[in-house]
Parts: sequence; C-alpha cells; structure tokens
Amino acid sequence: MSSTVDNVVAESDTGARRPDTTLALIVYALLLGVFVTGLTPLIGVVIAYVYRGNGPRWLDEHYRYHIRTFWIGLLYAMISWVLAFVLVGFVLMALQAIWLIVRCVKGFKALQERRAPDNVDSWLW
Repeated sequence: MSSTVDNVVAESDTGARRPDTTLALIVYALLLGVFVTGLTPLIGVVIAYVYRGNGPRWLDEHYRYHIRTFWIGLLYAMISWVLAFVLVGFVLMALQAIWLIVRCVKGFKALQERRAPDNVDSWLW
C-alpha cells in the first residue's frame, strides 16, 4: 500500500482504472455550503490545495477551478461588504450568490462528464 492517497480507485467495465471524483464533488458541495455556514469553503479550498496534482490533468483542473472560485469569491465578497455601506453592495451580494451557484453547477456537470471545466481562468462563469 502506498503512503499517499491514490486518487485512482474506481474500475470501469473494461478493467481500466478511473479517477475517483468524490473529493472534487465534495469540494463543490463545500463551496456551496457558504450559504449555510461560512467555514465550509475554507475547508474545501484546503482539500483542493492538498489534492491538486494527484490525478489526471482534467481532474487537476477541477481542483484549480475550486481554488480560483474560492479566492475570486472572497474578493467579490469583500467588495460587496464594503459597498454595502452605500447599499449597492446588497445587489452585488445577490449577484455573487448567483455567480457561485452557476460556477459550481458548471464544474459539477463537467466533473460528471469526466472532463475539465470550461473557462478555468475566467473571473465570471
């Protein structure tokens, strides 16, 4: 048994090993957990940092997408909170919630299709 976690555990019908996408799925759920508690995205980004580079390229792109989503979302949140004093920040908070949901759903869909997410470097979707 290897000393590191092997991210390739599931076997397909042909006997070829397929990457396990469970942790990437959990990170998407943790990012969306921000609507319940503010700490889950932090846990998710730590998982993404730990597991990036341990799987095939398309799965590593998901971890990179998670990391970018966390940091960009944090920046958007800070801007929204500052602008909340002039009331426009509340609109931006709603837009940020929509942004996060769309980004996670698109990433989840790509994960189910076993491909890298589209526009990983994008600041929008």
